[in-house]
Amino acid sequence: MKQLVTLVILLSAQLILAQQPYYNNVDITLTGQDLYFELQQKINVASSSFTYGDTRDTMKITDEDPDNNNNVLLLYGYNDTDGNCTTDRSRDKDDFGGSTCEYNREHTFARSNANPTMGDVNNGSTGINADPHNIRPSDQQFNNNRDSKKFAAGSGNAGNVGSGNWYPGDEWKGDVARMMMYMYTRYGNRCLPSLNGSGALQGDTDMLQIYLQWNAEDPVTEFEDQRNAYLQPVYGNRNPFIDQPYLATLIWGGPMAEDRWGVLGTQDFTAETVSVYPNPASEVVWVQDNTSAPIESYVVYDIAGREIKSAIFTASEKKVDVSSLESGVYLLKLNATEKSVVKRIIVQ
Repeated sequence: MKQLVTLVILLSAQLILAQQPYYNNVDITLTGQDLYFELQQKINVASSSFTYGDTRDTMKITDEDPDNNNNVLLLYGYNDTDGNCTTDRSRDKDDFGGSTCEYNREHTFARSNANPTMGDVNNGSTGINADPHNIRPSDQQFNNNRDSKKFAAGSGNAGNVGSGNWYPGDEWKGDVARMMMYMYTRYGNRCLPSLNGSGALQGDTDMLQIYLQWNAEDPVTEFEDQRNAYLQPVYGNRNPFIDQPYLATLIWGGPMAEDRWGVLGTQDFTAETVSVYPNPASEVVWVQDNTSAPIESYVVYDIAGREIKSAIFTASEKKVDVSSLESGVYLLKLNATEKSVVKRIIVQ
């Protein structure tokens, strides 16, 4: 029992201390729709006086090129040496405007795709039109090429795909996915991802599977992090999916995204592999181990540390039946000879 109490204290401390203080009053033990609404309430507290004109200045800081502080990185850009300024990835901060080889402001969730639309915008516009988490610098011609096309699966560099769709590019697809998740979480049905993409929807509060895939495949970079660090004091909120991409997994499921807060469990098998899947799950969680000491048994605890169920694995299969458990977060302790590992699992 003492060992279990220590384990729960360790996990709870890890949960609190690893995340940014901004989220201290957010219950991230929630999942699905409950976590979605919890985050929505948090990020909806933001400046009401921040203007579209302000974004012209903040972009010079939030989107500063890490390799050249005189430049900004351009969304969808990919080549600075091909002689075609439209495809530039980096550009001088002062080259802002609507002429050739200048950059302007891209509403990544296109204004016309909102319902109702975001309407006309000018430098005095506030609210959704001026939300800096949705606005990135882009070459003015590339911005025009994208227009209000819906995002869709692709590969390689940014450009048109299929019939009237747009691929943001391999470097930018994760950024775009996390911006779409932010917009849907903050503005709800006004920014439905189904209106700004194509493909199957997933989760209690439908999210496009392609965005969940991009979120997992293209991890957060230091460049993306600098947006939240600056915008929190200036605008008043953060994009939680940049801070912790795994929040998307907790809400919508899909591919396992990066866990930047280290809340998935403790690991004794430091040089070996133990995995559980699917996670989240509704019926069965399978255990796969490639270890010198094979997993022999399991114990399931709730988030408060109470034992829910336990069993010894058979030789033929290693599975945990979770069909009788209520939806929520659980700790799955997997035991081998003199070793154990704890995995955080989600039951839907």
